[in-house]
Amino acid sequence: MVFILSFLQDLIMFLVKALLAWLWAIIQFFLPTSLIAKDIKGQTVLITGASGGIGSLLSKRFAGLGCNLVLWDIDSTLNDKTAMECRSLGANVTTFVVDLTDRESIYNTAQKIDRVDIVVNNAGVVTGKNILEAPEKLMELTLKVNTMAHFWMAKAFLSQMIRRNQGHLVTVASSAGLFGVTGLADYCTSKFGAVGFEESLRLELQRRPGNQVKTTCVMPYLVKTAMFSGCQAKYPFIMDGLEPEYVADKIVDAVLRNQEVLYLPKQIYLIAFLKALMPTTVYRLLNDFAGVTEFMDSFVGRKNQ
Repeated sequence: MVFILSFLQDLIMFLVKALLAWLWAIIQFFLPTSLIAKDIKGQTVLITGASGGIGSLLSKRFAGLGCNLVLWDIDSTLNDKTAMECRSLGANVTTFVVDLTDRESIYNTAQKIDRVDIVVNNAGVVTGKNILEAPEKLMELTLKVNTMAHFWMAKAFLSQMIRRNQGHLVTVASSAGLFGVTGLADYCTSKFGAVGFEESLRLELQRRPGNQVKTTCVMPYLVKTAMFSGCQAKYPFIMDGLEPEYVADKIVDAVLRNQEVLYLPKQIYLIAFLKALMPTTVYRLLNDFAGVTEFMDSFVGRKNQ
């Protein structure tokens, strides 16, 4: 009897909290960012993979918000170029050459930085070959940069955030962390890992009483950067590749709103829902119809990768 009463009490509490959470989520959806945005002016933002693409755009977006920047990349020349552009916007910028495949390189560089308020794990690589054609070293590189580096970045900076009970960790993953794609076995594996890492970390943090350390997981569809050069949607009028500027704006908005999960575009929410309901045979037919199975056939990528 006591067990049943306890169960009913927990169930009622869950239903009440769930209803309130749904209502707040609906309200937030319609509220403009300007009304609920947190103030990050003067905070220090660390961005990996800052030399180009989304990383460079994010750097300039945060510079425009009055943030101090710490830019990490393996390419010092392009990283310095991004830094110059951010300094022209009035930002205080520090750059580091960091090999994200090397755990000690991450830890040693982290010790040179006094404080970081927001960490954006943006760096990523892609092999773009079928599993039997992909060189083992490139597959290992993909997993180290796209997944393992997120662990080392969290271990390097999360403790100070927890001590201050303030901070934000952003995981730039991919919709390829939700759906398998032909020719992207290693990439999808790495992004599935990044998505799982962020969700588990979020739950760990939320279990801490009064936690104010936030996380955001970003899962965009194809972004029109050099990383996936050559790839294109089969039916662009249904869902075309995303402009990098749009993605950068949405990521910054998500940080300002403390949004935990961001799918881009919104069609991804529907596809993820349908995938859970479909028989695997129907899901395969949907992939064929949408061109997912031939998505990587025209892949070029970064020529110097």
